[in-house]
Amino acid sequence: MTRVFNFSAGPAALPEAVLRQAADEMLDWHGSGMSVMEMSHRGKEFISIHAEAESLLRKLLAVPANYKVLFMQGGAIGENAIVPLNLLRGKTKADYVDTGEWSKKSIKEAQRYCSVNVAASGKDSGYTRIPARAGWQLDPDAAYVHICSNETIGGVQYHWTPEVGAVPLVADMSSDILSRPLDVSKFGLIYGGAQKNVGPSGVTIVIVRDDLIGHASPACPSAFDYKLVADNDSMYNTPPTYAIYIAGLVLKWIEAQGGLPALEAHNRQKAALLYDYLDRTSFYKCPVAREDRSLMNVPFRLPDEKLDAAFLEGAQQRGMVQLKGHRSVGGMRASIYNAMPIDGVRALVAYMKEFEARHG
Repeated sequence: MTRVFNFSAGPAALPEAVLRQAADEMLDWHGSGMSVMEMSHRGKEFISIHAEAESLLRKLLAVPANYKVLFMQGGAIGENAIVPLNLLRGKTKADYVDTGEWSKKSIKEAQRYCSVNVAASGKDSGYTRIPARAGWQLDPDAAYVHICSNETIGGVQYHWTPEVGAVPLVADMSSDILSRPLDVSKFGLIYGGAQKNVGPSGVTIVIVRDDLIGHASPACPSAFDYKLVADNDSMYNTPPTYAIYIAGLVLKWIEAQGGLPALEAHNRQKAALLYDYLDRTSFYKCPVAREDRSLMNVPFRLPDEKLDAAFLEGAQQRGMVQLKGHRSVGGMRASIYNAMPIDGVRALVAYMKEFEARHG
């Protein structure tokens, strides 16, 4: 069997050790005679899987005791509606910072439920940088301030946590959660789809401060009411059991790598390898401002888009897949999440040099 280097933006590569363990346990989890996919979410076997996953997540992120950890469904797109339905708490306005395609989706969805103040936008820069905090125009009456910590399409990432006063800070961290240490206490709510760094698609992680739950809009579906979900240990309805199980295995793998400080060092090493080459060559271009470059998603362009198809074909022949940029922006994009080994980035850089020598 030959494994490719999978640069997909999501669903993304999983650690090979996790996949092998899941395969070994597919038919019989720990002598239960059942696959995890067959287990009742009310049974002691799955309850132990769920409890361990939550405990590991709390440990890795040092989640304070006054925060709930929820495993939900609907992805970040779903949370774009679930957040205002839970966090408006009688208010009618919310602040959003626009840093790219995913922020724009969040804003569009929130406008169905409240008045959105776009406090700052990266539009004028072509979404190549994070707007400086000094220029944000926050509304003191906003129920919360929303950011997207890492834009997978544009490749911009916050390398700082915004100070927004007493108003809760909400972050969509779908594509960089668990890639580095994080001070959870600076946020009122963090959410993210698991399919980048945590596991397969199907489960959404929500970390929410206790005082922000229990105020859901009457229009909020019960399955998406944070208090109901929390009071029922994320089992108000049938949870995505297998996705939670795989997420738990990934969390164990992260712990075995040395935790988030070790992963951050590894991710910085991978990103530096690729960005250093992009900065040395005139053949490829990375449009993102250096101080805001993502450690997770690296967009780049060839000098002529007519070369794109040949570049992608050559990469696939060399065992590298999913390098095509998002359809909204074109070009190339290398997603180098936690599970991408440094050998994959080395292989990509070597191929980029080879392609440049032939077409430059």
